[in-house]
Amino acid sequence: MASTEDKPANKESTSSWKDSIYNPRTGEFLGRTACSWGLILLFYLVFYCFLAGMFALTMWVLLLTLDDYVPRYRDRVPFPGLVIRPNSLDIHFNKSDPLKYASYVQHLESFLQRYNDSTQQGNEDCPPGEYYIQDSTEVMTKKVCRFKRSALSLCSGLSDTNFGYSEGKPCVLLKMNRVTPTFTERFGSPIQMQYFPIEGRIDKMYFPYYGKRAHEDYVQPLVAVKLLLTKEDYNKELAVECRVEGSDLRNDDERDKFLGRVTFRIKVVE
Repeated sequence: MASTEDKPANKESTSSWKDSIYNPRTGEFLGRTACSWGLILLFYLVFYCFLAGMFALTMWVLLLTLDDYVPRYRDRVPFPGLVIRPNSLDIHFNKSDPLKYASYVQHLESFLQRYNDSTQQGNEDCPPGEYYIQDSTEVMTKKVCRFKRSALSLCSGLSDTNFGYSEGKPCVLLKMNRVTPTFTERFGSPIQMQYFPIEGRIDKMYFPYYGKRAHEDYVQPLVAVKLLLTKEDYNKELAVECRVEGSDLRNDDERDKFLGRVTFRIKVVE
């Protein structure tokens, strides 16, 4: 049993612990009186309101300097990136099984909806071989040059709704960053290929691109490539590299595999 001397000590220890949370003699809670708590909360309320006000004022001043149609800084990106559609760097399928290539066909069909001739008919028939400069400040919405889906010929999905996948000669679509001026597509591969438009060239008339707000209906010009695979190419994983060719365009930076080029693998099974 605890001695009578231990009981007062335990009682005093318990009382001291309770007083550290709330002291009824001084009215302190966690070491502060109600007045002290009120002052410190008021200080932090004013302090954070001031910070929020400064942030809002800074954002407001910044937004005043921006234009919805013309970017403040318009440095040209000299080295474009390159991507393919369908959106896969590994294209594997069995040409005898429609379910195996259905996802690729559906992706291409969905992607090309904005390029339908009926939709593009309302756009401008621009003169080829020249940049379509639209510097007029009176009309902020820029016109769009017509790029018809039918220009992709055998890879348009119009004459062949399977984009060549059912015959083992699949189509791949290539597009670049919108800020790029012009390019030529070439493949460093022994595979026989067919280009649409012819020679894999994109005309200057589709540039410059004026931004999403001003060029709302803009669609990126495309290059379609039909891979003319033979039976000797089937059941093999083939690597294909596409490079953007043009003056002062970089496409050989080993640190960035997508700078001016794209490499994908394709395997067709009978």
